[in-house]
Amino acid sequence: MRQATAMANAAGLVAGYALDSLLGDPQRWHPVAGFGRAAGALERRIYRPERSAGAAFTALAVGAPVLLGVAAGLATRRHPVARAALVAVGTWTVLGGRTLRHESRLMARALQAGDLPAARGRLNHLCGRDPSALDEPELARATVESVAENTSDAVVAPLVWGAVAGLPGLLGYRAANTLDAMVGHRSPRYARFGTPAARLDDLLNLAPARLTGLLTVAVAPAAHGDRAAAWRVWRRDRNDHPSPNAGQCEAAMAGALGVRLGGRNVYFGREETRPFLGDGPRPEARHLKRAARISGAVGLAALGLAAAYPVTVGRLVGVTGRAALRALGGTRPGSGRAAGSGRAAGSRRAADSGRAAGSGR
Repeated sequence: MRQATAMANAAGLVAGYALDSLLGDPQRWHPVAGFGRAAGALERRIYRPERSAGAAFTALAVGAPVLLGVAAGLATRRHPVARAALVAVGTWTVLGGRTLRHESRLMARALQAGDLPAARGRLNHLCGRDPSALDEPELARATVESVAENTSDAVVAPLVWGAVAGLPGLLGYRAANTLDAMVGHRSPRYARFGTPAARLDDLLNLAPARLTGLLTVAVAPAAHGDRAAAWRVWRRDRNDHPSPNAGQCEAAMAGALGVRLGGRNVYFGREETRPFLGDGPRPEARHLKRAARISGAVGLAALGLAAAYPVTVGRLVGVTGRAALRALGGTRPGSGRAAGSGRAAGSRRAADSGRAAGSGR
């Protein structure tokens, strides 16, 4: 039964990835958008400019999808085909790889055509920067950085959590990541309220972001990149970024493409200056299709690891855990039997002594 469950989870991840690659995001009635509206309604009810309120909001908004996933998993524990179908739909829902690559290519076409208004109009599909004053190199840089970071957020991380925790992991991760996008940014309203959501998202992305960086280095030749340069830049620059995770992805992408990322970012109402990552020129339109190719190759590599995990490492972890629990559980009954034997022996000795005393009388 456990083997069938592991196989169902692996099959569901593969099928969901295929659905995302073929269909992309649902054009209407996207479940993530519906979750965002529900989370927004919850925020309006419990908002206070305090971290405790933000913690309650995060716990409720992430806990509900996780519990839904747990309930679905329990309902399908003896029905592997139904479980695989649910995991497939969940994976398709939370992935965003095809849309990410599509947006990168659309931006490349607009920049190659010299259509800056069209390119500026597309940037909000990728990130929250103010595009009004950005020229071609800055629009290209914003796109490369967004593709690098979102390859982790929208592809690798969901696959990792789906492999480790099945449907609850898929839904819980996407909920946390969506909350970070909604309230995790620095602003007067969310400076304290949004901190718990931001910290949870950082925690959940620690391992996936580093895996994304390593996979980007590994697949760099798929886009005519230099694996050695990507490795060198990733090791040197990955911790210079203010985010604990974004720099892992962006440094590796900068090295793979042979460009320099970072610099001054202007958002609506605020400005940030990021350290430079990588060597070489600023990105251009020609780099965007290569970035999309690397993103796709990283996604396929992550899928292979994620699909293998439930039937390899995940199964070994489960067997080891169950063996440890059985060993711990066996100690207590054994101790009880030993104590019972002692009591029985004591009773027999007392009875024998009583009979001996009676004979003496």
